[in-house]
Amino acid sequence: MTTEQLEALLADVAAGRMAPRAALERLRHLPFEDIAFARIDHHRALRQGHAEVVFCQGKTPEQVVAICERLEAASGSFLGTRATEAIANRLQARFPRLEWNQLARTVHLSSLEPRKQQASSGTILVVSAGTSDLPVAEEAAVVAEAFGHPVERLPDVGVAGVHRVLAAGEQLQRARVIIVVAGMEGALPSVVGGLVKTPVIAVPTSVGYGASFGGLAALLGMLNSCAAGVTVVNIDNGFGAAAAASRICAR
Repeated sequence: MTTEQLEALLADVAAGRMAPRAALERLRHLPFEDIAFARIDHHRALRQGHAEVVFCQGKTPEQVVAICERLEAASGSFLGTRATEAIANRLQARFPRLEWNQLARTVHLSSLEPRKQQASSGTILVVSAGTSDLPVAEEAAVVAEAFGHPVERLPDVGVAGVHRVLAAGEQLQRARVIIVVAGMEGALPSVVGGLVKTPVIAVPTSVGYGASFGGLAALLGMLNSCAAGVTVVNIDNGFGAAAAASRICAR
C-alpha cells in the first residue's frame, strides 16, 4: 500500500464513502501477511517509497505466483527480478498484462491507476561497457523505470574503445545519476567518474575470463577507483544500483 492509497482510504472513511469495517478489511494484512513460506511486507512502500520487490531466484513458480497475487491485491502492481521463463509463463497466465523482459529477467505488472512521477531533476542514465553486460544493465534500467524515473541507456562504450564514451559527453552531463555496469577489469566507472560531477553508481558484473574471478576483479577495481564520488554495489546487482539511484533522484 502506498502513501497515496492510504490517504485515499482514510479520506473515504472520513467522507462516509466507506464503512470503517470495510477499511479494516483492506488493512487487515498490514504490516505484513504471513503465507507460511513468506511474510509479505505490505508496509514497504510507506517506509521506503517503493513496494516490496520479489527476488524470484530460488523460488518455485507456485511460490512466486502466490506472493505476486498478494502484492497485486494490495497495491494493483508488482515487480520481480531474476525470473526464469517458466516463472514468467506462469505469471502471464495469471496476469495477462504482465511485462516480461527476458534480457533483464524481470517481471512487472504496472498499476492501472495513473502513476505519480517521482520527483526528479533529471534522468537516470544506465551505461554498460559491453554487450555481455546488458542483462545486468537492463535489470537496472527496468527497475528504475518501474520506480517511476525517466531512464536512458548507453550501451557498449567500454574502455577498449574509450572514444565511444567520450563521444557521449553531452548525454553524460545531462544525467541526474549514472549507473555504470562493467565486467572484465571494471575500469569504465573510473573513466565516467572522472568526466562528470553527478553521482556514479558502479555495478561490477561476472563477465570476464578466468582471472576476473566471477566479477571479483571488477569489484575490487571499482572499489579502488581513483575517481571521487564513485559508489559500488555488489556483483551483478543491477537492482541495488537502481534502488540507490531512485533514492538519490527522489530527494
